[in-house]
Amino acid sequence: MFSDFQVGFEYPWMLVLLVLVPITWWLGSQSLSGLGNTRRLLALIFRSLVLLLMILALAGIQWIWTSDRQTVIYLLDQSDSIPIAKRQLMLRFAIDSVKKHRREKRFDRAGLILFGREASIEVPPLDENLPPLSRPESNFGKPDATNLEGALKLAAASFLEDSAKRIVVLTDGIQTLGTAETAAKRLSETGIGIDVVPIRLDNNAEVMVEKIDVPGYVQQGQTVDARVVINRFGTAENPSPEIPGRVRVVRRIGSQTEVLADSPYILDRDINVIPVPHKIDQTAGYTYEAEFIPDVLTDDTITQNNRATAFTYARGKSRVMLIEDANNLGNFEPLADALRKNDIVVDLRTTNNLFSSLVELQSYDSVILAGVPRTSGESMDKISSISDQQMEMMVQSSRQFGMGILMLGGPEAFGAGGWSNTKLEEAMPVNFTIKNTKVEAVGALAMVMHASEMPEGNHWQKVIGKSALESLGPGDYCGVIKYDATGDTWLWGGSDGMLKVGDHSRMMRSRLSQMIPGDMPDFDSSLKLAIRSLKNVPAAIKHMIIISDGDPTSASAQVLSEFTKNQIKISTVAVGSHGTVGTAELNRIAKVTGGNYYVVTNAAALPKIFMREARRVARPVIFEPEGGVQPLVRLPNHEILSGIQGDLPRLRGFVLTETKDSPLVEVPLLASKPAEPENASLLATWNYGLGRTAVFTSDAGKRWASDWIGSPYYDQFFSQLVRWTMRTQRNDDKYNIATQVKDGRVQIIVNASDSEDKFLNFLDMNATAVGPDLVPKSISMRQQAPGRYIGEFTPEEAGSYMLSIVPGSDRQIFTTGVNVPFSDEYRIRQANMRLIEQLANSTPRGGQTGKVLPELNDSDMEELLRFDTYRPGLPPARSLKDIWPLVVLLGASLFLADVFIRRVAVDFGWPLRKLAAFMSQIKTSEVDLARQKSLERLRSSKSQVSNDLEKQRSSTSMELPDPLESNPNPSSSDAFGTADFKGAESKSSGPAPSDSLAKSKSNSDNEDYTSRLLEAKRKAKKNQN
Repeated sequence: MFSDFQVGFEYPWMLVLLVLVPITWWLGSQSLSGLGNTRRLLALIFRSLVLLLMILALAGIQWIWTSDRQTVIYLLDQSDSIPIAKRQLMLRFAIDSVKKHRREKRFDRAGLILFGREASIEVPPLDENLPPLSRPESNFGKPDATNLEGALKLAAASFLEDSAKRIVVLTDGIQTLGTAETAAKRLSETGIGIDVVPIRLDNNAEVMVEKIDVPGYVQQGQTVDARVVINRFGTAENPSPEIPGRVRVVRRIGSQTEVLADSPYILDRDINVIPVPHKIDQTAGYTYEAEFIPDVLTDDTITQNNRATAFTYARGKSRVMLIEDANNLGNFEPLADALRKNDIVVDLRTTNNLFSSLVELQSYDSVILAGVPRTSGESMDKISSISDQQMEMMVQSSRQFGMGILMLGGPEAFGAGGWSNTKLEEAMPVNFTIKNTKVEAVGALAMVMHASEMPEGNHWQKVIGKSALESLGPGDYCGVIKYDATGDTWLWGGSDGMLKVGDHSRMMRSRLSQMIPGDMPDFDSSLKLAIRSLKNVPAAIKHMIIISDGDPTSASAQVLSEFTKNQIKISTVAVGSHGTVGTAELNRIAKVTGGNYYVVTNAAALPKIFMREARRVARPVIFEPEGGVQPLVRLPNHEILSGIQGDLPRLRGFVLTETKDSPLVEVPLLASKPAEPENASLLATWNYGLGRTAVFTSDAGKRWASDWIGSPYYDQFFSQLVRWTMRTQRNDDKYNIATQVKDGRVQIIVNASDSEDKFLNFLDMNATAVGPDLVPKSISMRQQAPGRYIGEFTPEEAGSYMLSIVPGSDRQIFTTGVNVPFSDEYRIRQANMRLIEQLANSTPRGGQTGKVLPELNDSDMEELLRFDTYRPGLPPARSLKDIWPLVVLLGASLFLADVFIRRVAVDFGWPLRKLAAFMSQIKTSEVDLARQKSLERLRSSKSQVSNDLEKQRSSTSMELPDPLESNPNPSSSDAFGTADFKGAESKSSGPAPSDSLAKSKSNSDNEDYTSRLLEAKRKAKKNQN
């Protein structure tokens, strides 16, 4: 697998420092002369090695080896422009190609990537054949687009560095996202080769509705000709067929649909243009849809491109949408009448019949939320809510397109209506949650979760718990009771269970996500746990919600009486787990305590119910003091209060809010109560993006503002308030705006001129597009000719895109729209051979140009498989490994040796002497053994002689007997020579004492023995040495 090993350098120019090595020898031969020849030579050698290793490390020495191993990754186009049969054929080719050409002996790798709108790794690069796949298993996004660039980038990131790299792409070359040419150029620069297998589309008859043309802006009452453009495609056998069918054109205004045309039509040309004249009756945003339905299904195979849409906006009188609570109608009729009197068109809507698209909102200059809650209704058949998506539409319409938003108060508005912590609150000049501790606005909510037996019960219990939590303010209390192996327990807060939401919000969400409630045996245990904690919570309003299938043991009357005694209501939600959903026990609990009873057949309605019930604890923000409040004018010159003189009538109440800490916020009206001004705002305004938003925290109807109705200020105040929030009116400049969809991109063309028809040049123009995902996209507008500005963007998906165009900071914004009817993937085109050849012609650095392989067909599969995708021609893989750290470590070790040689003088003869002494000791070991035995015998003799001498001393100390008496046998003698002693005595000249002779004899024997003993010791010691 590895064919060559080399040494390289990251900084080779550092090798010039090698000239220091001979200089070191020359200098060292003089400075180290005092060390002697041997030590000087060793010191110079080690010093040179240390210097050499440090220079190699500075040069970044590397270990380099090359490999003939190859990795080939197959990229399969799975977009909708590829027929399903061809997609199956792609998999077969990739599997068979790897099996036939991969070299197992050199451990070649194979990988597989599928791509549509996104790219995904189906099989990572492995040194084995591809598995026998029958269908894709990875998620490559929607097949409504082709992102070839993303697939090439993913393949490049999947390669390992120890092998040569090649990509085999199977595609029709029709890319709708990204730029594959740029990605291919980068791949070639890194040495990656590209082969391409072209996929040609089937030659079938086809119909495509190209577009429906309508002007971007029209006037009310104007007659407009909409033009439907339909393209026809024939086959090779019949290139110009006549395709019969029906053309249907409809126009939509909100939820209203009007059919403009529905008639038979024969497509007898390649391009067919069908006019549809009609009249614009009212000021609104219109959406058009044109569709062709063929009579014969085989005349059209791709149905996604049979429909096209368009958008236009009809100008006219100022128009607002007034939204009322569907369960509480009629309270704001005086307001609607006052606006109509001031030439403002009012479109009344209810919370269960709202707008459904961003396009629909553009026909309104302002939206009025007239005291509506986020969720309303007291039963399942009446409950309704404003969704998060609808809130996002309102917010984007204001911020990006200049539409106004006005919120009016009421008992179920602002924080009391569950609007806290929403996108709408972010757009308003006030916060709906009260953080002032002097204002008592605290509620407490306890929830009992017993829905584990319903389908996906645990999931829905987590969803509804989080939905209720979002409706509470930071000062409110919340607790959740669940049943587990230990019985009924609080999900948080220990034995108390009820905690403030503020600092514990994140923890509560986390606990809810991990919650797994069990099957509760009875209601009493959880109710007793809840009432004990709720009674101790310092909250103005306390509420409880139970979700259950109703099968636990019934709640006792004594426990329920504790709730009614403490004015705590219990709302119950019945979910069906045991057949019949509406249980009598849950209904009884709600009825006894004064709560609501809900029967749920669709789990999707549960979040709405819990948000609705959670609002009950927000009642403390409703402020209705005795005698009402007096509006105080703080900004008399404000546009809304223009022409209003004197005192305004009193209001009987309003909803407490908290003014945002922003210099953009203005508070023209303030209530006389409470004392805290930040919570006493009656009217607050600010600019939000390109639009304006305002709040009037009292109502405009019969409950709190009844004294205003009929006063001279009512019509004037509210009409000026609504007009202040509206889109700014058009100036005298002329702007002609056109849009078109071309090659997968939306183009915006603006021709600008002033009232004298002179071009407006050098405008600081910019635009924003908001599509179906409600995510704004900034668009750069470039001036390309006098008064002409062009901008482009790539739509991510089909649908309506609203466009806001701002000519400059001091000019009015323009709003228009464009519809992308279907993805560019569904346009009828042949394979893009230009792109295919461009990809294959990219030459990898150090390798050969890729190839365009034969077209993928079932009949030509054997011929296609002859092409070796693992052939040579790629730059060899070069693997690098830095070894300079090891070189530095070796140099540091040799440096220590260099210091030792120069600083320490070593006598190198002592090892030889030690060796000689050791060898001599080995040779004399047998002699030493004999001497050791001799010394042992000597010690034994010494011990025997010592004993005899001791006995002799004992005998000589006694009186000697008469020689004649004691020794009758003169010839015998004792052991000490007594006979000799007598002979000597007879020869003596004179007599001597007998004890003197004995002593002399004993001393003589002792001296002889001692001398012999000392002599023996000296010999033994000498032998040992």
